[in-house]
Amino acid sequence: MRAEATALAPASSANLGPGFDLLGHSLEGWHDLASVRRIAAPEVRIEGIEGIATALPGRPEDNTAGAALLSMRAALDLPFGFALRLRKGIPLGSGLGGSAASAVAAVVAANALLDAPLPAEALYPFALDGEAVASGSRHGDNIAPALLGGLVAAFHEDGSAPVRLKAPDWLFTAVVHPAVVLETRVARAALAEPYPIGALVRQTHHLAALLLGLERGDEALLRRGLHDVLVEPRRAALVPGFAAVKQAALDAGALGASLSGAGPSVFAWFRGRAAAEAGGAAMQQTFAEAGLAASLLVSPVAGPAAGLLTARD
Repeated sequence: MRAEATALAPASSANLGPGFDLLGHSLEGWHDLASVRRIAAPEVRIEGIEGIATALPGRPEDNTAGAALLSMRAALDLPFGFALRLRKGIPLGSGLGGSAASAVAAVVAANALLDAPLPAEALYPFALDGEAVASGSRHGDNIAPALLGGLVAAFHEDGSAPVRLKAPDWLFTAVVHPAVVLETRVARAALAEPYPIGALVRQTHHLAALLLGLERGDEALLRRGLHDVLVEPRRAALVPGFAAVKQAALDAGALGASLSGAGPSVFAWFRGRAAAEAGGAAMQQTFAEAGLAASLLVSPVAGPAAGLLTARD
């Protein structure tokens, strides 16, 4: 029986233009770590939080990773508990799936301590319950790619499992994260007003073009699809310099660009890593001209999955 395990879960970029609360993909580079010990007491404890973000709730019920472990214990009726330590490598309020990564890393590590570990897909609902603590709702567009890797359609409302989607191997993203914190709850509040039917129809067309472009590896369809006429217009004002950064990406040859998740990070898709690096540098420079230091992350859209790093008896 394993007594302790450590798992890694990657950052992720969600919504991807027209795929609000549906589409997301994992990112190579930034990640969170969770170390979990199996304990005799039937409870979940958070023993420490380290890394770039430490001001997180210490009560398991209020912490995404802790809540995910509580959900796992309850659903599986486990007679033992878990003690958790987190190491945060993803900035808070960044639009890069930091809360999701913590939840995913925790359940992947805890799964290795079960007498009969579950397949990765079976961990999805536990991590969803954890994510709901941060965002106020069970949406899996960051959870699913962090857990399974790559590009994912994250179905969740009807209990359906997420579905992996094709992503051409030449498709890369540049994600630029400015030194601004934008809480998911604040960003979601900007979407409260109803939308006209015409905008909904246009968004549906864009989503269809994006999905077909991914399936066929069709650059022209991807360019047609990477437009968000619903969410981006209402959130753009929350990100200083967004319009100029997006235009810098397009001027550099991006297939499209938009907010990563709730923002303030901005993503752009390119053909090839070199183009993504050059375009990302232009986006980074544009944020600097707006007075904001920004970090650049370049990754294949078909990014990595969460995984177990160490386990010991």
